[in-house]
Amino acid sequence: MRISAVVMGMVLLLPGCSGPPSPAATTSMRGQLASDEGAVAGPVDPDPRVGAVFLGAGFWHTCSGSVVHSATGDLMLTAAHCLAGDMPATFVPGFANEAAPSDVFTVDAVYLDPRWVATRDPHADYAVARVSRAAGGSVEVQAGSALSLGTAPAPDSHVSVTGYPAGVGGTPIGCQASTQITESGYPSLPCAGLGDGTSGAPWVSGSTVTGVTGGLEGGGCGENVSYSAPFDEHTAQLLARAEAGGPGDSAPAASDSDC
Repeated sequence: MRISAVVMGMVLLLPGCSGPPSPAATTSMRGQLASDEGAVAGPVDPDPRVGAVFLGAGFWHTCSGSVVHSATGDLMLTAAHCLAGDMPATFVPGFANEAAPSDVFTVDAVYLDPRWVATRDPHADYAVARVSRAAGGSVEVQAGSALSLGTAPAPDSHVSVTGYPAGVGGTPIGCQASTQITESGYPSLPCAGLGDGTSGAPWVSGSTVTGVTGGLEGGGCGENVSYSAPFDEHTAQLLARAEAGGPGDSAPAASDSDC
């Protein structure tokens, strides 16, 4: 599972703050891929459309998310299991080591597939959140562009994934590989190193997001493969509902790890 019970516990213990602090910078380089079987995640440059998700009132980011295109320009996409209960959450697109208060977007409403609300069905482990900031301006304008919502990738589709390892500060990691599909219908991505914190990371083909790390085993228990819930008509309907506005859903409380 790409967000651990240990991480969740640390979030609850952190003190309140106005935004992430500044740790030592990390060296950024392009993640390389020799072959799908040998794909290993490595540091990548921040993508302004992809960011870190902070759950609770502390400095620790626990998940990843992305700016998804909408008429309103104020929507973020992540894994449903990243947004638990009534805990406050924030999103920083293009996060790199630290964030000014004006870079931080507050999650105002969360929209969830009814299957997730009812039973935490891993086939519906995705969420759309409406976000805003005190300084005004939409998250899509802040990012400069957004990812379009697509459907689950077919087997052997080449995608790139970018996410943030759980922690304080830091920069993103990324990987490129060709997808497969499990017998139960979950897209899978063979890549080592996409550990805790990369839940919600977008799977991108061109400028289209075709999945987010989550779904089966909360995104994967093994070191070398990640999963996504299958994006389909339910995902498109959820985005349309979020775009229309209105009250969001109450996220189920966090559960124990699937691993």
